[in-house]
Amino acid sequence: MSVTILRAADHRRMPWKNGKGETIEIAIHPETSGIDSFDWRISTASVTEDGPFSGFAGIDRNLSVLTGDGILLTVGGDETRLTQGSAPSGFAGDQPTFARLIGSAITDLNIMTRRGRYDAQVTRIDLDGARLIEPQGTAFLFMAEGAASIGDSPVAPLDCAKLHGPAGVTGRARLFLIEFTPAAPQS
Repeated sequence: MSVTILRAADHRRMPWKNGKGETIEIAIHPETSGIDSFDWRISTASVTEDGPFSGFAGIDRNLSVLTGDGILLTVGGDETRLTQGSAPSGFAGDQPTFARLIGSAITDLNIMTRRGRYDAQVTRIDLDGARLIEPQGTAFLFMAEGAASIGDSPVAPLDCAKLHGPAGVTGRARLFLIEFTPAAPQS
């Protein structure tokens, strides 16, 4: 088992596509791609006021609330309530999307995949003890809160570990397992 730890202090900061906030990019594939050419991307962002999300044609998104009271996310006219206790929520990035804060500002975990190239599976893990993670495809373990070690490497909140095969995780933490697999060919 081996892991590569992506420390929070090293994540790349950039403005939102719509210019109304800041994104913290954790990982992107291919590594040299930009905001309009990636196959998949992991990022976090703070939502401090009600407003529209940036549009991403051909992109599927998956959102989880990390901190704050939560948001009411309206995608293509359908509203979903997302809080720290909610399961990750997927939606099409090319649908008109609007977020309304439930109370305080939030920080979210945002997973994006280019439709037809990659699919993402995002699983929330509430860890209390030890667990073996056996990922499928390209996998990352994002630390939302708490204290944990992945293999022999301690991780802090907002750190992310790229998993290179099965990994033992110990501690008391809220984590998100993010697995990217090539999309099935369209017939």
